Parts: sequence; structure tokens; C-alpha cells
Amino acid sequence: MFGLVTPVDWYRMPLQPQDRREASVAALIRRQFAGVDDQPVLRRKAEEQLRGTAEAGVEQGGVVLYLSFLEAGGIPLSASLLVSHLHQRFDALDAVAALAGSGEVGLTKLPAAGRAARLVRREQSKQSRKLGSEFQDTVVEYFVPVPGRDEVLMLTFSTPLEPIADAMVELFDAVAATLRWQREDDRTGNGEAWARD
Repeated sequence: MFGLVTPVDWYRMPLQPQDRREASVAALIRRQFAGVDDQPVLRRKAEEQLRGTAEAGVEQGGVVLYLSFLEAGGIPLSASLLVSHLHQRFDALDAVAALAGSGEVGLTKLPAAGRAARLVRREQSKQSRKLGSEFQDTVVEYFVPVPGRDEVLMLTFSTPLEPIADAMVELFDAVAATLRWQREDDRTGNGEAWARD
């Protein structure tokens, strides 16, 4: 199991199992449209978009999706974090070699979770192209080996706010630095075992 500390205005959405994901989508839509009864088309569109985002996260191996509802001076600071499991061995140097050419890549050490590979890249998302935006999304990815498993935890942060991308990257790095592993008692009595969020 892992733990992360995120800003209080980030909404945590479990992606598995499906019923938890759907309940979380419904709860967020209720929250966002509380007291707004005259916007059924907007509400339905927002729900479809949110459901599509969550399902895309599942297709990428995502287990948890965080969405930012932070604001600064009344301006929304749009961002997301997808936490995924990759079922493969992790060697930091191999990871860096594989990611080379994709963006700014390097090795780092997270205070509580240990070694990781970190990639920063900029890309124009399908959504940005659809809206005709010239801005690029800034994506920060961390690849962190799960102790005792042939598995990697992948943190994918993203923001479309190119003008303040550097500040958002600092925020993403601060959140990644809080990643920690938590042990859960093995119910079979064989000591401790790693569990998943």
C-alpha cells in the first residue's frame, strides 16, 4: 500500500473496482453542481467527460486518479495525478535509458519511497488541440520500484497551465516527495506483505 499527501483541494478518485469508480464520479458531480439545478446539459457533459477521463486512466493501469480544484485569485489551477501499477522489473538505469529522448529525464531519490526515475515532458494533448489551444501540457512522471515486487508505481502529473508550468512542476515534485510505503499485516500469519492502494 502507498500513501501520498496532496493539497486539500485535490479530489481522490479510486479507479478500481468499477463500482467504486462510478460512485466517486457521481459524488464529484454532485459536489460540483450542488445548488445548480438549471444546467442539466452542462452537468451531463461534465459527467461524460469525467467518466471518460477515469476510464482512460484505467486503460493505462491506473488505480487512483487525483483531480485538482485548487484556485489562486479565483483562477482554477487545473492539474491531475494518475497513479498506476506497471508489472515489470525496475532498474533505474534501464528506466532512464528507455525514457531518454522523451524529455528531461534523470534519477532521483524520494525521501520515504527511495530511488526513482523522473521524466518531465511537454506535449499538446488531444483536448488542447480540440480546443484550438496553443499551450502545451506539462507532464511529470515518476517511476518508483515497489519494494519486494517486480512492479513499478508510476505517478503521472499533468497540467495544461503552460504559463505557470514551473510552479506547477514544483508542486508536483513536492507531492511526489511525500510518497511512502505502508505495510499491512499479512492475514495468513506469514508476517508482513505489501498491499496495493
